[in-house]
Formats: sequence, structure tokens, C-alpha cells
Amino acid sequence: MVNISRGQVIAVAFICLLGLAFALPNALNKNFLTKVPGWLPSQTFNLGLDLQGGIHLLYSVDLSGVVSERMKDVRKQVRTAFRSAEFRVKYLRLRVRNDRVTFRLVDPNQESLARRALRVVIDDLGGSANALTGAGAHYEFRFNGPNGVLTMTETGRTALAQRTVEQAIEILRQRIDPTGAIDPTIQAQGTDRILIQVPGEKDPDSLRRKIGTTAKMTFHLLHPSLDGEQVREAPAGYRLVGGEDGFRQNYLIVDEVALDGQHIVDASQNFQDGRPVVSFRFDTTGARQFCRITQANINRPFAIVLDNKVISAPVIQSAICGGSGIITGRFTIQTANELALLLRAGALPAPLRIEEQRQVGAELGQDSIDAGKFASIIGLILVIVFMVLAYGRFGLFANVALLTNLVLIAAALSLLQATLTLPGIAGIVLTIGMAVDANVLIFERIREEVRAGRTPMSAIDTGYRRALTTIIDSNLTTFIAALLLFLFGSGPVQGFGVTLSIGLATSMFTAIMVTRLFVVGWWRRAKPQALPI
Repeated sequence: MVNISRGQVIAVAFICLLGLAFALPNALNKNFLTKVPGWLPSQTFNLGLDLQGGIHLLYSVDLSGVVSERMKDVRKQVRTAFRSAEFRVKYLRLRVRNDRVTFRLVDPNQESLARRALRVVIDDLGGSANALTGAGAHYEFRFNGPNGVLTMTETGRTALAQRTVEQAIEILRQRIDPTGAIDPTIQAQGTDRILIQVPGEKDPDSLRRKIGTTAKMTFHLLHPSLDGEQVREAPAGYRLVGGEDGFRQNYLIVDEVALDGQHIVDASQNFQDGRPVVSFRFDTTGARQFCRITQANINRPFAIVLDNKVISAPVIQSAICGGSGIITGRFTIQTANELALLLRAGALPAPLRIEEQRQVGAELGQDSIDAGKFASIIGLILVIVFMVLAYGRFGLFANVALLTNLVLIAAALSLLQATLTLPGIAGIVLTIGMAVDANVLIFERIREEVRAGRTPMSAIDTGYRRALTTIIDSNLTTFIAALLLFLFGSGPVQGFGVTLSIGLATSMFTAIMVTRLFVVGWWRRAKPQALPI
């Protein structure tokens, strides 16, 4: 262990200098960092809600209409299966009633054929075609003479609610943190609630618009002759919707969706004739449908409906087959950017309702930072004093390694763009105390070897070599606990697990490599007859 090659010395020095380079931006002014060349490290770790303030929101997910919408999709699939060449089931009155699909067979002798078709539908939906009445089945059907009913089971409803909440969380994450730099806390609470905490957010109204807008976009053709301003009741196959484009208060649109907004894969804010617009791009399927619709409806208005409001109704001038389009309207740059963001993230699977809103002020965050700094400084001073009093010169080496360890922790947090919370600071304070554990084990082992009569070189070599197994075992068990906190915890618990895990890794490096570099370098220069330990 006293044989350190030149390559090892260079590697340790390189890692320490690299850590200093990545940690330094956290101590510099943000305005100065904007002037730093792109090839230099300029990333800093993020502060959590409890350190820099922000917004705390609690939403409930309105699941009442989710089952009904799902069963409407099931009805479409049942119709497709019954009409397919494989089955050709003759039916009447295929409807959705009370969240169940009902129908009547024209020929009761086709019941077995209808059962096979329904099994195929349920299999495609992800249910169990072989255990339709089992505990794991999401759908089940039954016949009463020629009348058939397909329903969703309680298991299916629970699974659908869980998927809806998970999908809503993912969409909200894309809306709130599209670049991944904010690192908000977005997590489920119970079966139908979502907790959102956004550190550093100063505009609650803008945030609530991003979150609360369902952003369900559809494209509809308008009635060829009737004006929505002139009618009070919509004829069959049409419906009246309000207008938000500044031209009409009401539009009479075809009830059937011509093109669903789920085919939009990208959207951005642009300018047309000096005015903000939103440009969008379809996927392959959407582009093909959009081309076919515009080809067949030249010189007809085409309504773009967002959350049951017409935001634009341009007239189709020519066939658009490039897979992209533009939404015009009474946009500002901010509203156009917000709409583009919502379209990129996608529509929420269910409406959200605000249950609680709190704004955490910067004063509370600063108090937390000051308290964390005070605890860290006091802990650091006490550890430094103890190590010097207990181990003399070797304690000084351990203290330098401890300071290096703190620099490497800051560098790792910056490199990972991690979010530092108050529990994270607690993890750093704990790391300060634990970082010297390895050195204490090594130094005590060296003392034992000196008492046993070994030479200084032999005592140093044996102390490092025999203490290494104990150090690895003790740190590994603590690292497993920290890793479990990160994997299965949430919010503050994760923050504690992150800093503790990073601190364990860096303390292993500094205790084993950095202090050994100092101790062996001193021994080679001084050649002492006795060790001052």
C-alpha cells in the first residue's frame, strides 16, 4: 500500500482538480456564469422548494368521465370486430349506457360468433380472454337471449384509474419541466390526487394554466351552410361550441372528429406577418389523414378545437400534405408558447381540480439555507479539531481529505444536476462525520501495528491493507440503505439518499486514496524513525 505509482498520483490529482472545476460555479455569481465559455463547466446544482421557495399544489384527478370515454373506445372496437370479414356479426343498437356497452343480435344463432369477437376485442384491450370472470379480468360480457352487455370490472376500473394518474403525472412533468432543469416534485397521493412542488416558481397563474388546461385538441369540419351565430340548437350530427378566436362567439361543427390532436408530435411558437402563431407537425398517420381531409374540403373552414373551444377556424386554401400546419389566433408570444408546450406534452387523460395551493417564500428558504450552513460549519470545525487532537499530523492529512470530499460532493451534485433540499444538507452534515470514519479505522490500525513493534513503513502498509476490508464492508452496507432511500423514497427522502450516497462514494475515494497519497509522500520525504500518531 506504500507503493504509489506516478499514474495513480496523476489520476488522484486529476480527479481532485476536475472536482474543483465542477464545484467552483456554485460559488460564482449567476451573471458571471452566463459569460463563461461553453467548454468550461458552468452547471450548478439546483435548490429544492424548501431552500429557494416556490409553489406547492395539490390536484385531484376527475376520474368520473374516464370510464365513459374508455367504453366509447370499446364500442368502436366492438363495432369494428362485428363488421370484420372474420365474424360479420349482425347487430342493432350498439350503444354505451351507464358505462357499459350494450347491443342486440339480429340473429340469436350468432351468439357463439359474437362471443368469439368479444374475446378478440378484450384480448386487444389487454384483458384476459381466457379468464373473463376471474379476479384479474378487466372486462366481462354476458348474454341474455339476443341482448349482450360488455362491462368493465372493478379490477379494470382500478387499473384504469392508476394508469390515468400515472399518465397525468408524466404529461405534467413534460409541461412543467420540459428541459429537465427544474426537477419538480410530481407524485401521486392516494388513488386520485397529484402533489406538485415547483422550486423557484414565481408565477403561480402561469403554472396553473400549464397544469389545469386539459389541452385536448381535435379538428372538425363546419356545417356547410348554417352559421353558429344564427342557430340556437344544433341539428343531428352537429354541435355548437364557443369561439375564442375573436371572430365568432359560436361555431356549428361536425360532431364527429375529423382528426385527433394526439397525432401532433411537435409544436413551437413562430411568427407569421409579424404576429405570433403556433406551428405544429403530425406523425405519419396524422399527416396522411390531414392531407386527405384538406384535399376533399378545399375552400371550407376547418375548426381547431381546444378543450371544447374553437381557437382557430381557417379556410382550407389548398391540400396540405407536408404533415405540418399553423394555428393562428389572438395570441401573444406567451400564450403561443404555452399552447405549443401543451401540444408537445399532450392532452391530460382527465381534468384536474385544484385542492390546495401554497407559496413558499424565499425568506423561509433562506432561513433553511442559513441553518444548514451553520450546522455544516460547526460539524466541520468539530471534526477537524477532533482529528488534529487525536492523530496530530495524520489528522491534518485526514482534514485535507475531508475538505476535498466536500468539493467532490458539490461537483457530483452539479454534474448530475441534482436538487439539493434541506434533508440533502442533513445528508452532507452526516457525511462530514462519516467521512473520517475510514481514516479513524486506518489510523487506529496503524497505531496497533506500531505498538506491535513494526517499522513505520510496515505499520503504514499493514494499516491501510488490513483496514481496507472493514472500510468497504461498513460503507457498502450504509450505501445499500442510502440507495434504498433513493429508489423507494420520494421528495425529501430521496434528497437525503442522493447526498448520502454521493458522500459515501467520495469519502471512500478521499479516505483511501487522498490520505494515502499524503501519508506516503510525507514518509518518503521525511523517513521518520517513529510515526507521530
